[in-house]
Amino acid sequence: MSMTDTIHAKLTEKFAPLHLEVIDESQSHHGHAGWREGGETHFRVRIATRNFDGLSRVAQHRAVNEALDDELKSSVHALAIEVLPTSSI
Repeated sequence: MSMTDTIHAKLTEKFAPLHLEVIDESQSHHGHAGWREGGETHFRVRIATRNFDGLSRVAQHRAVNEALDDELKSSVHALAIEVLPTSSI
């Protein structure tokens, strides 16, 4: 399973998102810190979930980071998180 698929599966299971995009941006970081041949090192997540209603932005980001803890400790060098409002979905 690719890292994109792993991230998608974990976030879907944990947060039941109304909208989820997992974008591998590794090619944009070629030659930078943490980049590896084959990519799957730098990701952007766009997520809308009612599980984040009432949480601060910091708490929302912490929840995503906690859900992907193993990946962030082993393979993923960078993760950009965009939390989208559920009202726009």
